[in-house]
Amino acid sequence: MSIKKDDLAQVIADNLNKLSDGEKIAFRLGIDRDAPTLFTDFISTGSSILDIAVSNRKYGGIACGRISELQSLEAAGKSLICAHMMADCQRRGGIAVLIDTETAVNYDFFDAVGLDMTKGIYVNENRVEKIFEFIESVIETVRNSDKKKLVVVVVDSLAAATTEVEMESDHGKDGYATGKAIIIGKALRKITKLIGDQKIALVFTNQLRQKMNAMPFQDPYTTGGGMAMRFHASTIIRLAQVGMVKDSNKEVIGVKCKATVKKNRLGPPHRTAEFEILFDRGIDDYSSWYDVMKHYEMFGGNPKALTWTNPETTEVIKFTKSTFVEMLLSDKKQRDIIYNQIADAKIMQYTKSDKLIEYEDALTEPV
Repeated sequence: MSIKKDDLAQVIADNLNKLSDGEKIAFRLGIDRDAPTLFTDFISTGSSILDIAVSNRKYGGIACGRISELQSLEAAGKSLICAHMMADCQRRGGIAVLIDTETAVNYDFFDAVGLDMTKGIYVNENRVEKIFEFIESVIETVRNSDKKKLVVVVVDSLAAATTEVEMESDHGKDGYATGKAIIIGKALRKITKLIGDQKIALVFTNQLRQKMNAMPFQDPYTTGGGMAMRFHASTIIRLAQVGMVKDSNKEVIGVKCKATVKKNRLGPPHRTAEFEILFDRGIDDYSSWYDVMKHYEMFGGNPKALTWTNPETTEVIKFTKSTFVEMLLSDKKQRDIIYNQIADAKIMQYTKSDKLIEYEDALTEPV
């Protein structure tokens, strides 16, 4: 019996699935809604601008079912962003798991960002073998109990993790320390597939270190633990401290952070987002909206008397930089309109290449 050209792809997919011992491994993307490549759930980083930069969509963030890495030098906000992610997961009825390799937790700060660790899970472990064993246990437990439950697992940090062999050795120099990289590579090869169809976001933080003998045009930084993380992570975000936030008394009350999406399988890479981190409450999200709107020339008036026009009511609203956040918080509907304007400006729209258009036109021409 002949097979129609349109049905051949489905026949191939069905045959491949039969060969996989009952596990569905072949999908018709765009038709099969259970394909593990589909991004259906996202965890917010705490910064609306960074969420858009990472996911290239409204109300996005890092993707569930994927591995993400936050990397930076010291004190740039990695652990803080992870706290915001875990808090967002909890607000949406999910479970937050923190694997702490540094024994460095500030409960008061967790409360300030809305993270309730009495409802989460805290694991104090720094051996990479055990860390990945625990991660696999979380994945299996979720898979066997409630696949619809949102879960975020944070490992803070990979740089501070060690191996069982290293723990048992003395403090002398041991030659090439490749054991950690080998273990991480093996574990990530397993876990990447395990979480692919789960509502589990797996987040690692990592410390940047100077790359020896880097050429002037090269990235001067690298991370420890081998190359596996940069291969398996769908999203790699690099953070940098680019300034200080001071109050009226010139006291430092926070820092300004720049996030660069170094690798991205969710949207375009190399997008950036800047935001302020306040020591007493975390990311000051709305203040970063001002800089984005200014960059995209969404304001009218002059620097001392700015205006914004509501596109739905044509009302012209006057404000200053210091009262911008107050204006946003005063009206949720107005805030949503501004968010949509920012998102529309920052989201990249994909377009077909000229060659593809020519090819499709050729297919429609009569023979």
